[in-house]
Amino acid sequence: MNMHYKGYEAAVEFDEEAELFHGEVLNLRDVVTFQGTSAAELKQAMADSVEDYLAFCRERAEEPEKPFSGQFVVRTEPALHKAVSSAARRDGVSLNKWVTTALERAIK
Repeated sequence: MNMHYKGYEAAVEFDEEAELFHGEVLNLRDVVTFQGTSAAELKQAMADSVEDYLAFCRERAEEPEKPFSGQFVVRTEPALHKAVSSAARRDGVSLNKWVTTALERAIK
């Protein structure tokens, strides 16, 4: 199960033996964890942990790491790169816009 707070995403698991939910914020270099025994407690614990992380970054005068920057590198075969670039030109859009649209369609 995943939870979200202020754009951050966390994976949550249930420890049956301890009767406790525990979560970890994903996609950060820093480790941000939380736990709770109910949904309400878990939501509050995640919010508190993210807020603590943001406060810690402010104290260090660092920008908090964003879970996703909106940029990633894709490596592909030259022939596919050429075909995608040609398709974007035919559609009258940038390669970036064409790929973004294709990815959006793929996840729906």
